[in-house]
Amino acid sequence: MAEKGNFDFIYDRIKEKMRETISYISYSTYIERLVPVDIDGRFIVLETPTETFAKFITDTLAERMREAIVKADVGLSDFRLRVEGSDGFAYNPPEGDGFSPPTNLDKKYTFDSFVVGKNNEFVCAAALSVADDPAGTYNPLFIYGGTGLGKTHLMQAIANKIVTEKPNLNVIYVTSEQFTNEIIDNMFTRKPDARDKGSRLRQYYRSADVLIVDDIQFIKNKKAVQEEFFHTFNELVAKGKQIVISSDQPPKDLPDLEERLRTRFSGGLLLDVLPPNFETKIAILKRKALEKKCYVPDDVLTFLAQDSGDDVRTLEGRLTKVIFASKLHEEPISIALAESALSEAVSETGKEEITPASIIGAVATYYHILKSDLLGKSKKKEIVIPRQICCYLMCELLSLPLISIGKELGGRDHTTILYSRDKVDEMCRVNDKIAKDVDDIKNIVLKK
Repeated sequence: MAEKGNFDFIYDRIKEKMRETISYISYSTYIERLVPVDIDGRFIVLETPTETFAKFITDTLAERMREAIVKADVGLSDFRLRVEGSDGFAYNPPEGDGFSPPTNLDKKYTFDSFVVGKNNEFVCAAALSVADDPAGTYNPLFIYGGTGLGKTHLMQAIANKIVTEKPNLNVIYVTSEQFTNEIIDNMFTRKPDARDKGSRLRQYYRSADVLIVDDIQFIKNKKAVQEEFFHTFNELVAKGKQIVISSDQPPKDLPDLEERLRTRFSGGLLLDVLPPNFETKIAILKRKALEKKCYVPDDVLTFLAQDSGDDVRTLEGRLTKVIFASKLHEEPISIALAESALSEAVSETGKEEITPASIIGAVATYYHILKSDLLGKSKKKEIVIPRQICCYLMCELLSLPLISIGKELGGRDHTTILYSRDKVDEMCRVNDKIAKDVDDIKNIVLKK
C-alpha cells in the first residue's frame, strides 16, 4: 500500500471536475473527506472515514464521480472505495477485460471481405493503417464517395478490427443520423432530466479512443449539432484519439457545414472511393456469390457486370435476383435465366416495378396486419418479425441505400436495417417456417 498523500496531485485534478457536477453540500461533506491511497489499474482507490459515508457515496454520487474521473483525463476511468481501517472494498466495480464492443456493427464487414481494386486500394490501405495504429498517422481520416461504393463497409471494418485486436480501446461507431437524434433528444429538450442525460451523452462520446462517424453530411444545417460535434472533435484530437469520418462529398463541397468543421476535416487525410472498374465488379460478384454459397458461371458474372452502373449495391441486387430466380424455378443459373430474372423486375421504361410500397403491402397482407403497425414502434413479436422480414426483402430485392430503406420503414436508422436483415437471414437457416414465409412473400412481390 502506498502512503497517503502520494496521489493528491491526481485526485486534485479529479476533484476539479467533481466540483462541476456535484452539489456544494455533497462535495464539502463527502468528496473533501475522501483520501486517495492507491492507483490500481484504471482505478483510483479512495478511503472514506465511515461505512455511512461509503454507502451514501455508492448510492448517490458514484456515477457522477466516475464521469469526473474520465473527464479529468488522468488515465483512470473508475474508483474503488475503502473504509478507513478496513482491508476490503466498500465499493468495488468489476474491472472487466476491456470496453464492450459496439452493438451496431455488422461482423461481416471486415477487411477480408472487402474487395480491393484500383478504385479503392489507397483508401483501403489507409483504413487498414488506422485500424492497426489508431491515431498514429492519419487523424482524422475522412473517406468520401458516392452511394453504395463501400464506405460503410470500410468504416465498420476499421471498428471490427480494433474491437477484436485492441479490446482495451473504447470504440464508438455511430451514424450522423443517430448522433443528431441523440443530441437533440438529450441535450436540447426541456425534459427534467435533460441536463444530466446531456452531460452523460457528452461524456460518452468524449471518452472514445476511436470515434467513427458515418455519413457526416446529414448534420449540415443543424447548428446546435454541429456545435456539439465541433467541441467533441476538438477534445478527442487534443487527447490524441482517432477520428474517422465518411461523407458522400469532400469537405469543400459541403456548403451547409460550418467553415470551422470543414477546416478540421480537411486537416487530416482525405481519400475518395471511386466506382469499381469492370474487373473489380467481377471480383465483387464472385465474392458475393461465395458468401451466398452459390455457384455462378463466369459468363453470367460478366453479363451481370455489364451496364450495372457504379453502385455496388445495385450490382449485388442483380446477383440476388438471379440467385432467387434459380431457387424459385429450380433451374441452374444461366444467362437465359439471368435475363429473365432481371426483366421480371424491370418495366418497359427500365425502372424497377418492385417498390418499397409493394413489399410493405405484400408483408402486411401476408401476415394480416396493418401497414401503420408495420411502420410503427410496436415491440410485439407478431409485428416485429414481419417488420424485420420487410427490411430483409427490401435489402434483397431493391437497389436502395440502407438509410433510404430505413426512411421507408418509419424512419429507422441503417444499423437497425442491418440488424433486421442479418436476423432474418439467420432465422431462414434454422427456421423452416420463416424461410417458407420469406419465399412466399418474394413470390407474391415478383408476380405483381
